[in-house]
Amino acid sequence: MFFVITIRKKVLIFLTVFIIISLLTVTGLGIYRAASLDVINPNNPELTAYIEDVIKKRYEAILENNPEYLKPFYHLKSANGINAYDHQVKKIKYLYEWSAKQGVTLTDIDYNVTVRRINHKANGCAVNFSVFTTYSYAYKDQPDVTNGFKTGSYHSMDISGANDNRIIQREWYTDPFADSLNANLKTDSLTTIITAGQPKDFSSLNQRRKDALAYAEKYSGGSLDVSEGFLYNKKYKNYNYSGGDCTNFASQVLYEGGKFKMNGTWGYFKEGTKAWVNANALKDYLLYSGRASTVAYGTYSQVLKASYLLQPGDIIAYCKKGKVAHISVVAGADSKGYTLVNCHNADRFKVPWDLGWSDSGITFRLIHVHY
Repeated sequence: MFFVITIRKKVLIFLTVFIIISLLTVTGLGIYRAASLDVINPNNPELTAYIEDVIKKRYEAILENNPEYLKPFYHLKSANGINAYDHQVKKIKYLYEWSAKQGVTLTDIDYNVTVRRINHKANGCAVNFSVFTTYSYAYKDQPDVTNGFKTGSYHSMDISGANDNRIIQREWYTDPFADSLNANLKTDSLTTIITAGQPKDFSSLNQRRKDALAYAEKYSGGSLDVSEGFLYNKKYKNYNYSGGDCTNFASQVLYEGGKFKMNGTWGYFKEGTKAWVNANALKDYLLYSGRASTVAYGTYSQVLKASYLLQPGDIIAYCKKGKVAHISVVAGADSKGYTLVNCHNADRFKVPWDLGWSDSGITFRLIHVHY
């Protein structure tokens, strides 16, 4: 009798659990289907025009150092809206201070917006889009010489309302300058060093360096702007969504362009080894294997002069608390010989090497690769 009751209880429990799981599954499928059906054609002219207007006003605010332009776009009575607006305020302040340190003026900002996905919500929508941006700058003592760099960013934005009543409730994006927004830059002696720089001639690079540079330019990303040719190499996994793709990209430059041979420690075999994809591990591998050597290590002011020794194909490691948090590849120099870099995560193309990494807690390891 006890055995029969136990079996019945087990059957009853099983049926109850089965029914609950079934209901949850059906509910989940219903939510999933509703979300899927709620995705509309991303080529929505009206909404795309709104996003483009937001980005246009952001860049006008940067060029004129006036964040007040942006207030009407944000819901400033919610924490998320305030945070999104404050991020732009800090970004404008940082770019203004960096320009003063550099002895330059930002002269123009051009952009291209690609709306990738739109999901309707109860009172608005969630939009995923990317922005490909070209910044132009000139040194104050060379006003007729234009320098430029490009960045790519990936955005997720919640917008409420419609037509002329749209307002930004929340935004997250891969900001190339995010690690510097609390920086307090000091200029004076640094500006003197930078503005005294001279143009560089890289025509005598050996072929392996030239090939490494060509690869770094072709696959630098830049928010996947196809018209510019900046794509990711589809032979390799994109690690941007699982820790970052900067080291994977640098390893590709060394292998595909620089013709360094893979081995059991550093290689890509359907997946990258630790030394292939981890920034700190790649730094250790390059130095301990003899494939590279340290040019300088320290704070920005400590390594600034040494940074002018770097050549295309060399590596810069950005360190937090003693460990490498980011890797970039040297891609050239501007009109004052200031080193420019390419990287993924966030995408940068020929960006001044310290831009976005000005926080006081950052140290730099400048690495000369032995091609």
